[in-house]
Order: sequence, then structure tokens, then C-alpha cells
Amino acid sequence: MKIIDVKKNIEKILDDNKAKDITSINLKNKSYIADYMIIASGTSSRHLQSLAEILIVELKKIGLGEYRIEGRESNDWKLVDTNDIIIHIFHPEKRQFYDLEKMWSEEIPKEKAMI
Repeated sequence: MKIIDVKKNIEKILDDNKAKDITSINLKNKSYIADYMIIASGTSSRHLQSLAEILIVELKKIGLGEYRIEGRESNDWKLVDTNDIIIHIFHPEKRQFYDLEKMWSEEIPKEKAMI
């Protein structure tokens, strides 16, 4: 499955399970950590946990068995790393505090862009 199709699947899974403010950021030519970053918000710590767990189950169904989860014990943030796509699921206040969209969405000057 192509990465863009996996990204669309992840966005749909999050949307179907009531994640809020789903944002995708293209990281190509910005970083080697992944091709995309998806950021979403949950409404409570239970919702965050549920979104992460549902995402893992659905990723397995589409054949992505390789992933890493961080923030299992956190009530404010979860991260699912599929190697090519990093998914952050935040409590709205933590999302605003870290403001990853601003940090990763900025354009990189051509002379500093990755080749």
C-alpha cells in the first residue's frame, strides 16, 4: 500500500472515531523522521487512549504490523509511529502548548532544504 493511501486511511480512522481538528503535514524535504505527521485532538484522556488503541487495531488490519507507541501512561498525549507516518493525538490544551503544526508547517528555505 502506498504511503499516501495509508495516510488517508489513518485520517479516516481518526475522523470515524470522533478525533477533532485532524491535520496532516508533509515532512518530505523537511526531515528524515517520516514522510507525514498527522496531528489530532481527543476530548478526554479516555478518548485519547481509545483513539490510539483503535488506530493500532486498524493498522494491523491493513497490514502495518510495524509501529511504536509512546505516551501509553500519559493522559494528555499519545504517539503512534509507523516509521513513514507519525500520529500525535493530544488533549487540546497540550496540543496548543506544543503547537507542532506551527513548528513543522513552516517552509524551509531552499538552501537548507534536504536533498
